[in-house]
Amino acid sequence: MINIQDLSKTFKKQEVIKNLTINFNEGEKIALIGQNGAGKTTLIRCILGQYIYEGKMEVLDKNPRKDRGIILQDVGFVPQTPPPLKMTVKELLNFFTKLTNTPKEEFVKLSHSMGLQIEENLHKPFFKLSGGMKQKLLIAFALGRKPKILLLDEPSANLDPQAREILFDHLQNFRKDSLMILSSHRMNEIKTLVNRVVEMDLGNIVVDKTVVPEIVSSN
Repeated sequence: MINIQDLSKTFKKQEVIKNLTINFNEGEKIALIGQNGAGKTTLIRCILGQYIYEGKMEVLDKNPRKDRGIILQDVGFVPQTPPPLKMTVKELLNFFTKLTNTPKEEFVKLSHSMGLQIEENLHKPFFKLSGGMKQKLLIAFALGRKPKILLLDEPSANLDPQAREILFDHLQNFRKDSLMILSSHRMNEIKTLVNRVVEMDLGNIVVDKTVVPEIVSSN
């Protein structure tokens, strides 16, 4: 679903990603791990078509720079840092409903499941919500549309423990034919979910292995 060949990305003469070649496939739930500065977020933003890069990349058989609008119809994204949007929650809800042809109730239901009473915050600007509320709303918008590809950059940041548990339950039961890439510092948090681990360090891939999701005992 994502094919990357000899990808490089440089910021102010600093090479953040170095000749990276890798494929991400249907049905994979990938833990993208590594220290700060490893290149994880840069890789995700290249996949989203937000950055100009060197090398070749195809997302759903399309170029993420030239065909960004088409690709993003099938990609759900939760950023590490919520954008400072001035739109109200109601405006965002209407926007995502029209953009993705998803029933509004899907987003509302997901918000409720994580403890966000969306109706009480409809007229608040997004940027004035608490960090946890922003994260829950962005997760609802990403998952509610049931995209083919989910890109989650530290998705549990700012979530309370109960919402975090509910999020990972949703991810566990997400459509099985999707590709899911989770960038996280908390490997212990996602080890029951992922079936592949990709570790980056200084713009390179240093580990790429298939794993069996760990089973947590209910005892």
